[in-house]
Amino acid sequence: MKRLDLSGRATVGSVAVPFEELATQPTARGVVLTPDVAFESLAPYLPQLDLVVVTFPIFRDGRGFTQARALREYGGFTGEIRATGHLLPDQANHLRRVGIDSVELPDDADPSPWERERHRFHTAYQFSVGGESGPLSGLRRALT
Repeated sequence: MKRLDLSGRATVGSVAVPFEELATQPTARGVVLTPDVAFESLAPYLPQLDLVVVTFPIFRDGRGFTQARALREYGGFTGEIRATGHLLPDQANHLRRVGIDSVELPDDADPSPWERERHRFHTAYQFSVGGESGPLSGLRRALT
């Protein structure tokens, strides 16, 4: 697998273990989340982690977006969030805006559609946990 950087942040080389094994491996620095793992279950482990791999079993399953946003917004996670599984290049901007730093692509995948999509839109109206702000972000913050 090759890794496509979405955020411009350095990626870590930590080995990720399945969430089910995290409690038995206290030295683990990375974890693989399946869509059924709730943020509350992972929260106690966040201080020890450098890497969270969010899996997308099918491209229609958006729970990975929710997991990534919860990690950044509610958990204050500052490590790398990596997406893996069935993803489409047109999801690149949204992946970045919910806090995902990188995407695992098959070795034979062409990264150019991902790069093209990453730079396609320059304005977003939604709030981003990735640090970017759209024209209405200040208004949203003022109302909340």
